[in-house]
Amino acid sequence: MRDTNFLRASLSRRSLASGMSKTLFEKICDREIPGDIVHEDELCVCFRDITPQAPIHLILVPRRPIPRIAETVVEDEPLIGHLLVTAAKVARDQGFADAGFRIVVNNGPDGGETVPHLHIHILAGRQLGWPPG
Repeated sequence: MRDTNFLRASLSRRSLASGMSKTLFEKICDREIPGDIVHEDELCVCFRDITPQAPIHLILVPRRPIPRIAETVVEDEPLIGHLLVTAAKVARDQGFADAGFRIVVNNGPDGGETVPHLHIHILAGRQLGWPPG
């Protein structure tokens, strides 16, 4: 596995080199702003949402910023798969997998996206209704 500090530095340089400022989620991943982190690995970070929409509301983000799911490419497939497997792992580790949970990916303004950095909402802790929204 790659050295995590090298990966973080590489991601930060990529954002800065592209002329983009860091997203809120990049700043949490890089510990520039605080976050209640429940899981992290070389590819992603999971933390509690500061405005929870359910008793348990976690945000799972890739360290490498991708603006939204509609902008993924085939090369992102392993990362997207890793995010889904990690969502299940976090649910098990946090003790709510058996009771059930929902994962949500918002895309664009009409989809409810507020941060242009692909992320998965993990919602649990109560019966979730259908349809959402």
